[in-house]
Amino acid sequence: MAAENYLFTESHEWIENTGEERRVGITDHAQVLMGDIVFADLPKVGRTIAKGDELLVIESPKAAASVYSPVSGEIVAVNESLGATPDLINKDPYGEGWIVRIRPTDAAGDTAGLKGFDAYMESIS
Repeated sequence: MAAENYLFTESHEWIENTGEERRVGITDHAQVLMGDIVFADLPKVGRTIAKGDELLVIESPKAAASVYSPVSGEIVAVNESLGATPDLINKDPYGEGWIVRIRPTDAAGDTAGLKGFDAYMESIS
């Protein structure tokens, strides 16, 4: 993970801060808190979403948790692998465990309020 390419939310989502389409997932910290993820209710490709809206719900034996969109835009891809193997989120939260790709509508302005890696790590310690 190239930390400088990621931004983070207060609710433990991450977004790659590069390219037209940006991968979104949950942080390593969030997956540890959840425990073994057993289900991810993936959203539909083509859906338009606003910053802060619920993207999907993930479930573990401990709890169910909402995952929120860090930016506004269109969902252009979902990680179909999570349907059969949702624990990819646990195994590789910043790699194969990505959840969706979003094409932001306002990439520059919409990232206001998101934290860089160091600020995020400080907030969870």
